Amino acid sequence: MENKQSSSPASFVDSTVVPGDVVLDLSSMTSQTIKLGGGLRQDCDAISAMKAGTLRFSKPNKYWIESSQKRYVPCVEDTILGIVVDSKADNFLIDIKGPAMGFLPVLAFEGGTRRNIPKFEILVESSHNSILFSMRLIGLYQLEVGTLLYLRVVKANSGMNPELSCTDASGKAAEFGPLKDGYMFETSTGLSRKLLSSPTCPVLEALGKKLSFEIAVGLNGRVWVNAASPDTIVVVANAIMNSESLSGAQQIIMVDHLLKNIQ
Repeated sequence: MENKQSSSPASFVDSTVVPGDVVLDLSSMTSQTIKLGGGLRQDCDAISAMKAGTLRFSKPNKYWIESSQKRYVPCVEDTILGIVVDSKADNFLIDIKGPAMGFLPVLAFEGGTRRNIPKFEILVESSHNSILFSMRLIGLYQLEVGTLLYLRVVKANSGMNPELSCTDASGKAAEFGPLKDGYMFETSTGLSRKLLSSPTCPVLEALGKKLSFEIAVGLNGRVWVNAASPDTIVVVANAIMNSESLSGAQQIIMVDHLLKNIQ
């Protein structure tokens, strides 16, 4: 059985592909540089699909296959939510909901170098004879087991644990790092991509018009929500989990229904 051949880069974009389909021919794209996302592999000049799904493209030059699955397959530059499961001398082991644990080097934080290991301050308050006093301690950067982190995938090769970072490509912390309080729940990887899509996903747009909340979405199918009120967190989480199989119009109706129940 012959593989489908692509005469132009746009031939398969937004179309369903299956494993083995050749979706891009690099020999006809000699003047272009492209980035490959999840679900694609390169074999000489041919870019082929490794899983079933829809081929997507984002400007300026990234291609990936979008599909809905429970297990996450790491890809370079993905932003994900991870949970600290163990700490070593030089790195932390992170559960990323994938086939293998990710590792986060202790220096993978803003300003971290071997000469400048990231440090933190602990404020300790004690009470003695009704007098409060504080003491500041400086120590090595430590993350407790169970800490939820917003991370970036730096390296993802088969046969090795993915390398993670708490900085953006320029070395700045940006939005990466520990996520405190709030509630984390799991979804399919397909829904997490929809939540991060542009224009804004209808369910998030509808919620944002009526409620005030913080949200972090990982491409590994994890979502973190925080708000001043626990009721708001519950409504946002339920709305997102119920939205996966609904159309845009149905998502808006569903959000209105949920909001009426808490008023």
